Amino acid sequence: MPLRRLWTTAVTALIALAGLLLVPAQPAVAATTAGTVAAAPNFKAPYPCGQKWTYSHHSAEVRRALDFVRADGGTTNGTPVLASAGGTAYRYYQASGAGNYIAIEHGGGWRTYYFHLSAYSVADGAHVEQGQQIGTTGSTGNSTGPHIHYEQLYNGVGQDIVINGVALAYPGSYNQYFLTSDNGCGGAGVPFMTWGSGVRVRSDAYLSAPVVTTLAGPTSVRVLCQKQGDTVNAEGYTNNWWSKLRDQNGFISNIYIDNPAAQLPGVPLC
Repeated sequence: MPLRRLWTTAVTALIALAGLLLVPAQPAVAATTAGTVAAAPNFKAPYPCGQKWTYSHHSAEVRRALDFVRADGGTTNGTPVLASAGGTAYRYYQASGAGNYIAIEHGGGWRTYYFHLSAYSVADGAHVEQGQQIGTTGSTGNSTGPHIHYEQLYNGVGQDIVINGVALAYPGSYNQYFLTSDNGCGGAGVPFMTWGSGVRVRSDAYLSAPVVTTLAGPTSVRVLCQKQGDTVNAEGYTNNWWSKLRDQNGFISNIYIDNPAAQLPGVPLC
């Protein structure tokens, strides 16, 4: 090979090598590295404290979604949907897919989705705290029944869902795995006394809901929230409001709360 051609070839190779060295390294997008896990919020279940739900993943689902339905005797449809971490909530609608849904931007590249809501509970662009109600469970959009379609994304990439630092399984059907929520349990609740003996505490505000425990006699309780359910009659009183008890992890009729108001003062709605 002539010397000039040899020299030209060597210079071209050096320029190419220099070009490679000057190209900035591209950041890795994704996934489940220790860095992304460390940066993630401490996500909690997207439904109220004490409720037990089962979940599944369908292979045709987008990204790494899990679908949640109640498994504690309560009704899925109309149950509050809670922010699994604090952030800014944005409202959307997609008739052919997600229906009414909310995306919460948590910062640091993290986002959560909540699909198929029957109604919104916050304004578009509102700041929400972990455990705050953002909507109610429904079946809007492309859905065959009430459920919470839930996703966690990092930089737009769907992640395996982690609750309280523990990665959830991805079963192909319901009733294989269950998750009891501790979202919104941090509040102390409002103190009241109950009256009566043998008062049954149920898993939801319905007389058909399973009994989780029984109050033997008048008991000091902490009420986290209240909601309307089945009508109960006792001692000449009628009431369809029920209280969620913090320590007993269930509901009793407000009839058995020692307060004259049917709807307890100072107690938020569930």
